[in-house]
Amino acid sequence: MRKIDIFDTTLRDGEQSAGINLNTAEKIEIAKQLERLGVAIIEAGFPASSPGDFEAVNRIAGTVKNSIVTGLARCVQKDIDTTWEAIKVAEQPHIHIFLATSPIHMEYKLKKSPEQVVEQAVEAVKYAKKFFPLVQWSAEDAFRSDREFLVRIMNEVVAAGATTINVPDTVGYASPQEYGALFKFLLENVKGAENVKFSAHCHDDLGMATANTIAAIENGATQVEGTINGIGERAGNVALEEIAVALHIRKDIYPVETGIHLHEIKRTSQLVSKLTNVVIQPNKAIVGKNAFAHESGIHQDGVLKNPETYEIISPALIGEGVVPLVLGKHSGRAAFRDRAETMGFNLSDEKLNKAFAEFKMLADRKKEITEEDLMTLLTEQQVQIEDVPLFELKMVQVQYGTENIPTATATVVTPEGHVKNVVATGSGSVEAIFNTLEQLVPGDINVVDYRVKSVGKGRDALGEAVINISYDGVSTTGRNSSQDVLEASAKAYLNAINRHLIQASLRAQQLTM
Repeated sequence: MRKIDIFDTTLRDGEQSAGINLNTAEKIEIAKQLERLGVAIIEAGFPASSPGDFEAVNRIAGTVKNSIVTGLARCVQKDIDTTWEAIKVAEQPHIHIFLATSPIHMEYKLKKSPEQVVEQAVEAVKYAKKFFPLVQWSAEDAFRSDREFLVRIMNEVVAAGATTINVPDTVGYASPQEYGALFKFLLENVKGAENVKFSAHCHDDLGMATANTIAAIENGATQVEGTINGIGERAGNVALEEIAVALHIRKDIYPVETGIHLHEIKRTSQLVSKLTNVVIQPNKAIVGKNAFAHESGIHQDGVLKNPETYEIISPALIGEGVVPLVLGKHSGRAAFRDRAETMGFNLSDEKLNKAFAEFKMLADRKKEITEEDLMTLLTEQQVQIEDVPLFELKMVQVQYGTENIPTATATVVTPEGHVKNVVATGSGSVEAIFNTLEQLVPGDINVVDYRVKSVGKGRDALGEAVINISYDGVSTTGRNSSQDVLEASAKAYLNAINRHLIQASLRAQQLTM
């Protein structure tokens, strides 16, 4: 069977989605899960874009062993040098460099002639090849580029040492027939095409990303790029879970192998959704909560008699299923550790003890501990960063009445270890909490977005708060969960401030280097 390499760009193209801001620990956690999922290549970020991205790519490159780790770079020597410093610790150093090739991009964005673009691309590939055994070159906006020019520049970069050629539909303009035909044309006309991988990278602006990617595979593509849950700029990238499952279910017409461990799809989807704070639409193919729901009486009757009457995908295939509840308030630490490891979490003793303490407190208050509750508790511990002194909420109290002004009081331990008591009012309980905590730090903080949702079901469900703030003009997202949504809101606000402090610390370190 033909092998199709899955190139995941959740941590690079996916993180470019509006409102997504992952810290290093969260990126590492997603990368480890992508490794479990079985993706061939993980694009961990754009090292030259920021100190945070550099650190995350470097940490992931040193952590992941079973997937190739790559970083994005422009066709600029400085970018390539920075990417090498970040990636050189990887098992198989890989770089992804790009340059626009469409007339509109060359004229208005690059302000370069086609000859200058060819020269810059060739020089960049030759330079990258001095360091990296694996060099992927992308023709940005390839689909809207002149075909003959694509052949010309690809001939040159293949001769210069590129090992993969990426042909992206950067703005999601292609139709399946056209995109497939482009791959067929390039594979037939680029010199040395048989010695390199040709990769498809589709955006979903017209809702055709999945169909376009399949068309590319049908016409010779040996690598496909996309993101988990289809996140990405504008309308997003192709959803990798859709490609993997479609190729598996229809293996009768697509005799290919991806290496994806399909039973890890659901967990990967949930983790990415939780850490990016991007809700999965209920009717999303493969991973939406309604993907296996049947409300019609006729459908229900058919499924009860034989699930295959209406389910072409079994929930178990993607790791969706009812996990028996074995943990409660009488459960011990050993059982909790075993369950955490079974769920794929590898926590230090200190973090496991913290998670266990949170679990015990929750078990005393909640009738039923669900898999979603455990996922929330364990994920929060897994992605905590402790290298930078941070704020810690000790107590929050709100006085509210229909005839009184809402007043919030909080006790917080500062990064310097001091205990501070702060109080403020607001037009509502949540605003009072935010006004109170805002006093802890200098500068201007504006709340850009704030959401609360339940984790699980029932009146005793955990409430998860997500807040996006602008702190001195820098956007940061925080989140936390608690049975008390006001407590969750206060902790989410501090979490956002702490994340800002971590990024500021990284920027300061970069300036002193």
